Amino acid sequence: MSTAIVTGQPVPGSSLENDLRSLGFDVRVAADAAEAESLLAAVPGDRRVALVDARFVGHTHALRLGLTDPRFPLAAVTGAVTAQPAARQALTRAMARETSGGATAGAGAPARAQTTLGDVGSLADRVGTALDADGSAVHRPELGSLVAAVPADPQARNEVRQAVAAVDEEAVRLKSAVKSRDGFFTTFCISPYSRYLARWCARRGLTPNQVTTASLLTALIAAGCAATGSRGGFVAAGVLLIASFVLDCTDGQLARYALKYSTLGAWLDATFDRAKEYAYYAGLALGAARGGDDVWALALGAMVLQTCRHVVDFSFNEANHDATANTSPTAALSDKLDSVGWTVWLRRMIVLPIGERWAMIAVLTAVTTPRITFYVLLIGCAFAATYTTAGRVLRSLTRKARRTDRAAGALADLADSGPLAQAVARVSGKRLPGLAVPAVALLGGVAVTACSALTGFGGPLPVAGAVLYVLTSALAVEGPLKGALDWLVPPLFRAAEYGTVLILAAHADVHGALPAAFGLVAAVAYHHYDTVYRIRGNAGAPPAGLVRAIGGHEGRTLLATVLAAVLTAAQFTVALTVLAVAVALVVLFESIRFWVSAGAPAVHDEGEPA
Repeated sequence: MSTAIVTGQPVPGSSLENDLRSLGFDVRVAADAAEAESLLAAVPGDRRVALVDARFVGHTHALRLGLTDPRFPLAAVTGAVTAQPAARQALTRAMARETSGGATAGAGAPARAQTTLGDVGSLADRVGTALDADGSAVHRPELGSLVAAVPADPQARNEVRQAVAAVDEEAVRLKSAVKSRDGFFTTFCISPYSRYLARWCARRGLTPNQVTTASLLTALIAAGCAATGSRGGFVAAGVLLIASFVLDCTDGQLARYALKYSTLGAWLDATFDRAKEYAYYAGLALGAARGGDDVWALALGAMVLQTCRHVVDFSFNEANHDATANTSPTAALSDKLDSVGWTVWLRRMIVLPIGERWAMIAVLTAVTTPRITFYVLLIGCAFAATYTTAGRVLRSLTRKARRTDRAAGALADLADSGPLAQAVARVSGKRLPGLAVPAVALLGGVAVTACSALTGFGGPLPVAGAVLYVLTSALAVEGPLKGALDWLVPPLFRAAEYGTVLILAAHADVHGALPAAFGLVAAVAYHHYDTVYRIRGNAGAPPAGLVRAIGGHEGRTLLATVLAAVLTAAQFTVALTVLAVAVALVVLFESIRFWVSAGAPAVHDEGEPA
């Protein structure tokens, strides 16, 4: 249980202690700073601890935002400050400065804190100021219309109470549960009621992870309905897919409503989204096969295209999120367009985010055929990919930015280079200049996919293309990826590897080859998504041993071409299946082991919808 130390003389009629207990705090009272310091020292080191001024007046949700968010080691609102175990030493030092007279009461109230009504000389505020002076990162949430204040006298206290009563706290809490930036379909068709479902779940003690799991199970049932191949099954699949998306929105809203963020939850939410969508693709392909239509190539193509789109997003963001002098005329134009209301929604819709995409898939499944569904999906995703990639290339070429070593390291991790590329890079010792890096990566990718496409199954040409791909891949990653377009390297590698497997399986032209290729690409894509979410959570890349064990992108591509050259089509299908199972087992074991035991900070994705 967390501990709250209420400092100062209790105020008659105050509900503060009850509010703190409702938030899960064990409340203790200290008459002065010296007693507060003693109580702080007595709190076990593995507990969250908070200092709260006894005169505090405000909304309970303001305290919840300031004192219970698990994502921030240190946080504060006016009249209250808190520290998680990782930041206890910083809080203890700041407290010691106050009790020893090392800081001036009320001096330098934090400029970014909420406006205080009345006296700012509370112990909690002075400790927060001392933490700022020490260079500690203290999170101060945006309260909006919520009130958090430490009034100095009865008249001010009455004024603050009137301000509290004038705000509908529950309405504010529900509104803040919705992601601040979302797609049109999600914003106007799902969130208006899913937020109430999130509140219903919170009041019944359900966790975001339970809702996430329910969303996954609903999507898997939808995929099973699609796999029946009947019209009734397709209709049920479409309805269940929308229901799964409602739950997908609800889990994040529940996390924001109840501030139940977790490392495991962020990983589950992100990876289950991909698992749900790609499992649904497989269900559609199975359903089409029952009707005599083989659309596995389309299903695999949709997964390849969607995964490459995501890698473009991830790579571009990682390359630029901490770049300095990060400006461009294109970015300025984009910001200007954002000030025109209708263009914001249009631009969000044409990139086909998850809400619009799933709604489109659900409707098409219910009223058309799997083949038509995949055709429309491929066309829509191809247009969205062209639009977003072209815009980001233009931004990168016109942007004056200096990228950091951290960004270069993230791109190198996303590249997923294996032992072959690393060995060749060490031998060559050549660093390519400027735009030559993505150009060489593109050349290698085109070579291996073209060689695979222009020859029949079993020929040696794809192997030659794969050898060239290994060499060009090594040259591309030999130096730090800090060039203007170096963020294109990881998605080019993804397109080359996945595309080669797709082409080889299609050329095998035997029953089961494309489903086996679908399984292999899904397993490898999971590894690549896992890499992304580790980097986003500041948890580092997967272990080098894991990358070596599964060969790296260039090793897997070369292996696939060699297997196609030396095996019959039937044997190649078996080999792809075995490889898919082996890769899936290795990456899932390591991923689950890491995320279940991860010490990474709790995160929650508030970025653009994927």
